[in-house]
Amino acid sequence: MSEASAQGDTDGETQGGVPGEIAEAAEVTPRTVIDTRDGYLAAIDQIAAGTGPLAIDAERASGFKYSQRAYLIQLYRRGAGTFLFDPPPIGSFAELSALISGEEWVLHAASQDLACLREVGLSPTVIFDTELAARLLGLPRVGLGTVVEELLGIHLAKEHSAADWSTRPLPATWLEYAALDVELLVDLRDVMVGLLAEQGKTEIARQEFQATLDKETKPAAADPWRRLSGVHSLRGPKSLSVARELWFARDQLARETDIAPGRLVPDLSLTAAARALPESKRELAALREFTGRASRSELDRWWNAIEAGRASTTPPQLTRTGDTLPPPRSWGDRNPEADARLKSARQTLVALGEERQIPLENLLTPEFLRRIAWTPPAVIDAEHVAEALARAGARPWQIELTAQPIAQAFVEAHQRLLDEAEPES
Repeated sequence: MSEASAQGDTDGETQGGVPGEIAEAAEVTPRTVIDTRDGYLAAIDQIAAGTGPLAIDAERASGFKYSQRAYLIQLYRRGAGTFLFDPPPIGSFAELSALISGEEWVLHAASQDLACLREVGLSPTVIFDTELAARLLGLPRVGLGTVVEELLGIHLAKEHSAADWSTRPLPATWLEYAALDVELLVDLRDVMVGLLAEQGKTEIARQEFQATLDKETKPAAADPWRRLSGVHSLRGPKSLSVARELWFARDQLARETDIAPGRLVPDLSLTAAARALPESKRELAALREFTGRASRSELDRWWNAIEAGRASTTPPQLTRTGDTLPPPRSWGDRNPEADARLKSARQTLVALGEERQIPLENLLTPEFLRRIAWTPPAVIDAEHVAEALARAGARPWQIELTAQPIAQAFVEAHQRLLDEAEPES
């Protein structure tokens, strides 16, 4: 790949500052990937000469690689142009970080990219998330292509979103797709700023963007192997032990080879082996459901895992432990009062969300509602519900909008249960 510094000032811009028209261009301008230190440092100077927010995106190889590292980082700034960085050969991004960390970054679905950007030392202090803004604006579909077409009137092809971005060299059509992902974001942001103000949602958006930045990385699951597809169908501690050992064996191989686990041996193959409990390596090899590129080449590894599972003296429990709530579908039998509270409050919030043009899941995180419905505050009123929501992690705007309706819904649910239980005279 070349070390030239992307497209410079003219790339992706048209009169009026609307870059997206190249999405419909008959001819595609060749895109250059920056993959040397000299090219990277030259790009820093150009970015510094630009003005306003920076649009940023990252492409990973999810589903192909074990890691979630960025294999391409795209950046666009008015007055500077579009830059496509190849992170592995560039190495440190310290200079870029020092230049842009205090500027506003515009991303689409920021939560998907922040981790891999932070991994290379790029961490924003202020963001504008166009996907989240689209949700808050009540748009029916929030994919970038749909939002761009809805608000900018530009058709944006999205055919390479699931590509293997670790491929080298990257095809020209992929690079064009990657560049367009950022060249439209600043204009999209400007339109959304106006729409959020019209709907009185500027402060709501600010809080949501900040919450995205502040969100802590989830700790590793205590029993990650329980996410195996089909594990719920396994019966008996021995099958669960084998499933656990097979998962860890596959995870180790995936780490070593940097290949997505499912591409080595699919989940359902592991659970099929755990269900069958083959008596020998030959029996395992003959199991038709046990497939995948590494199912036979690593047969010793899988057989050793099965033997370890069989011999385990600490089999896993049949069900999860901890503070996980039971599924709501079982609440009617297990906790009728909680079930009534949840249904009543959810119905109230659905109506409130429709009135405010905010999806239910953005109006209030469903887990927060489930928790206070299952274990409500001792006193059911707006003040105590607000305190419970704050402890759960709800944002101030969410508490302000939902605490009173939730409290009222809980009271009404309780009264209905009392009325139903009262014997007829």
